[in-house]
Amino acid sequence: MRDEVIADRYELEELVGTGGMSSVYRARDRLLERNVALKLLHPHYGDDAEYVERFRREARSVAQLSHPHIVTVIDRGEDDGQQFIVFEYVDGENLKQLIAREGPLPVRRAVTLALEVADALAFAHDHGLVHRDVKPQNVLLTPDGDAKVTDFGIARSLDVEQGVTQTGTVLGTSNYLSPEQASGQPVTPATDVYSLGVVLYELLTGDVPFPGENFVAVAMKHLNDPPPDLLEQRPDLPLRLVAAVERALEKDPERRFQTMGELCAELRGCLDELHAPDADRTLVVRSPVLRESRPHRVRAKRRRWPLYLLAALVAAAAILAGVLGLSGSTKKPGRHPVAGGGGSSAVALSATGNYDPQGSDTHANTASSATDGNAGTYWYTQTYATPDFGGLKPGLGLVLDAGRPVKLSSITVTTSTPGFTAEILAGDSVATQPPADSASQTVSGRTSFTLQGAKARYYILWITRLPAGGLARVNEVTARS
Repeated sequence: MRDEVIADRYELEELVGTGGMSSVYRARDRLLERNVALKLLHPHYGDDAEYVERFRREARSVAQLSHPHIVTVIDRGEDDGQQFIVFEYVDGENLKQLIAREGPLPVRRAVTLALEVADALAFAHDHGLVHRDVKPQNVLLTPDGDAKVTDFGIARSLDVEQGVTQTGTVLGTSNYLSPEQASGQPVTPATDVYSLGVVLYELLTGDVPFPGENFVAVAMKHLNDPPPDLLEQRPDLPLRLVAAVERALEKDPERRFQTMGELCAELRGCLDELHAPDADRTLVVRSPVLRESRPHRVRAKRRRWPLYLLAALVAAAAILAGVLGLSGSTKKPGRHPVAGGGGSSAVALSATGNYDPQGSDTHANTASSATDGNAGTYWYTQTYATPDFGGLKPGLGLVLDAGRPVKLSSITVTTSTPGFTAEILAGDSVATQPPADSASQTVSGRTSFTLQGAKARYYILWITRLPAGGLARVNEVTARS
């Protein structure tokens, strides 16, 4: 510990953490008479203009994130050539220390913490920041037990994007590395989804899914091995939660939750079921999310990776010798084939407008957002007086056009407002109400409707009851034949 004052204001009191790029101190703000956390960039990086600019730019970006579950950036500056960032001081342990002390957490506690982290990451993604280094060590716990995420991309952007290996930074985070990071591909929001899936797995079991003795061994597992069965590790887990973790841990980013917001919605659904007085394993077994996620895990076992990924692993082995960075590559992420699921295939649908027996075009202009491939946009409808449309309407539907008569096996609906009741109608015209082609069911974060086999051009997501909040959003609709 150095007896030092930074910028004539911040008195360093205790070293609380150190990494390849920086050290973090508890410091005393003499001006405001409060404790703060002060991060100092290691001096040998202070002479590199690009490193310094990245440090400054990340600090400026994170300073814009005002969220209850994100550690706040207070100040940034330079003192005698040394770069520093000042954060709020969180007087508590981190999530890794909690796991080491308590082992597997109670299910509600684990899901609550993961949801708080997911909310913070979704907020950051909405503001253009991907964390890149989601791990329990970067989640601090307040004295009240609330989670606060820290280190948004600062160390990872410096280390990984520059291709500079930092022992203790890269190797220390390999347990939470996504497959695309392990294979040298650029990071995306899906990277944070995967890493948070690893964190939630660890919260529920007390251990990471892919332990290993060195970076290459762990990276190989992230690339090729399915995670151990959660139910074997912990049989008391609700199956819907197991399915959510499995989906977050998909090898292919396109098979994960499409946004962090979608993962938030599913975790909220899991939490609601845990709080329900009649929640039991039988109820959760019927979860549509489970039926979607289970086959993905089986496909991952049969996955075969291209040779260039194995070559990337050989290159990654040089990390152990401090020679090569993980992802300096500027190549675009690769797309990898996944074994099929019984011959079914995706069918493109176009959402064209509302189906409303009363003739209203309310919110019809948002229809295309339900099939634009972006789960961050949505079509919506809302109540007139009560969740059943105030008695004024039997329901309201979203028209989906297949372009030609097709026989679909399922339609999957993603929503950020779970809890509404719907069914699928199918016909070759929407001049009159087509007959139902599925059972009615309550839509969770991501729900699949099994269709009865009609061949039709038009399919209607027919909503008959809205959720308690009176607003139903349809973020994305997909179909399979």
